[in-house]
Amino acid sequence: MHRSVWDPGVQAVLEGATRGPRAPFPSPVDWRDRWIYFLLIDRFDNPKASPRHLPYDDPHFDGFQGGTFEGVRRRLPYLKDLGIGALWLSPFLKNCQFSPDSYHGYGIHDFLSAEPRFATDPADADDELRRVVDAAHDLDILVICDIVLNHTGDVFAYECQAGDSLCALSAGARASFSPVPRQVRWRGADGQPREDWPVVEAIPEPPPDATVWPLELRRNEFFRRQGALPNWQQIEGDFDALKQLLTTDPGFQSAMIRVYQHVIGKYDVDGFRIDTLKYLSPGYARTFANAVREYALSIGKKNFFTFGEVFDGEDRIARFVGRDATDIDDPVGVDAALDFPLVFTLPRVAKGWTPPAALTQMYERRKQLESVLLSSHGDASGYFVTFLDNHDLKRRFYFCPPDDPHRYDDQLTLALACLFCLQGIPCLYYGTEQGLHGDGDLGLDATVREALWGKGPDAFDPGTPFYRAVQSIARVRAEQPALRYGRQYFRPVSGDGHTFALSGFAPGVLAFSRILNDEEVVIAANPQLDVGCAVDVIVDSSLNPPGTPYRVLYSNKGAPQPPGLVKETAKGEVTVREVGGATTDGPVRAIRTTLQPLEAQILGR
Repeated sequence: MHRSVWDPGVQAVLEGATRGPRAPFPSPVDWRDRWIYFLLIDRFDNPKASPRHLPYDDPHFDGFQGGTFEGVRRRLPYLKDLGIGALWLSPFLKNCQFSPDSYHGYGIHDFLSAEPRFATDPADADDELRRVVDAAHDLDILVICDIVLNHTGDVFAYECQAGDSLCALSAGARASFSPVPRQVRWRGADGQPREDWPVVEAIPEPPPDATVWPLELRRNEFFRRQGALPNWQQIEGDFDALKQLLTTDPGFQSAMIRVYQHVIGKYDVDGFRIDTLKYLSPGYARTFANAVREYALSIGKKNFFTFGEVFDGEDRIARFVGRDATDIDDPVGVDAALDFPLVFTLPRVAKGWTPPAALTQMYERRKQLESVLLSSHGDASGYFVTFLDNHDLKRRFYFCPPDDPHRYDDQLTLALACLFCLQGIPCLYYGTEQGLHGDGDLGLDATVREALWGKGPDAFDPGTPFYRAVQSIARVRAEQPALRYGRQYFRPVSGDGHTFALSGFAPGVLAFSRILNDEEVVIAANPQLDVGCAVDVIVDSSLNPPGTPYRVLYSNKGAPQPPGLVKETAKGEVTVREVGGATTDGPVRAIRTTLQPLEAQILGR
């Protein structure tokens, strides 16, 4: 085991670029041609054992369930048939071995090794992980590694003093916030703080399961040591028991860059999802993204993908994404960000709780903030990874009431159709295709972190309606370049053919177009639970002569009604309230589409 980023073994991996006989797997030309499936390794599958705790979806259980690397590997054909192009794995580096609840992987203590608890044979963890990556590449599935730069696991305790509310000696304990660094005691392999270990660099030879690794990170000054984050708007502080790093130090930055270059070379991954990106020091996102991008280029990965978790609004996200990030001192950022503004908006529109106009307003705000980044309106698709739910949200999108379990099935497929057609690289959270439905009433993380394989013998059934719906929607996205690269326009709709506007009431019809060159694809969705409707949807006049036929490329309903031919209504015979608020009187060209309750249609010429 290599304990330093400058050990000969680490150097050999970096120079050889890969641990195996194969050359590094090449990057795709454009990541917009892929869509992503995100899974928690511990919660996905184990071919040798049932989940350790039942029921598999107990919202009160927050420990290891026993999912393994091998469980992921054996399900790769299932995922390939679903249509995925990239697999985002939860953090797989070694966490504190004494921690019983770091199944999620975000409590890393050894950044040079794979997590042995995810391996069938703990001594073989590195090779088992590499077999997953190699098997994915054999199926042309890219692998994204979830990485942590902001914090480590619970590697030390805060020193106790008489009457001190900041004391946190037990493993997993939360220490309240201090404005200045505090005295600490580093933990041994058993998780107990050692009174003789106040300064980590002075510890002569800690065992491999103690303190933090590699050697270059064993510096007290690399840790803030200020106790827990008091609120999510503040930058300084631990994440409960996870210890925050001081990312401003150049020595720390150099070590972490080399750590993750080593991860690329050792495991042959194709991209990084960067956890808690907004908490990093200014400029470090730029430095890190550039360094890993350049290393990947040097070994033949010419389009290594980085995207960050910026759990915030448009203004904050704009500081991080794109090759021209808006900070004057930060001209190059990560490639993309998780689209939290969309997840704050689209699910509510799809459920009929918020008017479709709110989604339009969100994208208009984005267009203004990202104007310095984009050379084309269609570029925005590459700057955001879009999703309906994930492990950090307390409820899944899909709602399954026990008294009427299929009441909202079409609501999920409607939302998925919209997600895959809106600008961005879609990301599907594991188990969505099998109807997992943690409802989140308790506000607990475990609610949406179910052990999928514990669902039973049908846990990976490719014949379920949701699995088939994802296949069909993904196929349409793959067949229609406009849905991957195209410009995006939200379309005013009309019930009477004369008065057009974006739907400003809830539930209301959502309609938008994606246009690439001379091709237009139209998406229309009716979130109403029990009421169908027929609406005229404006299309581009320069691309659609009167009489142009459209057809249904996808509907989440059986026997969808084909849309009408493109029809022109003369100037003065219509009133159109445009996206920007102006009112015009035509002429317009539109197609009439009839939507059943909870129906989404993707229409093409």
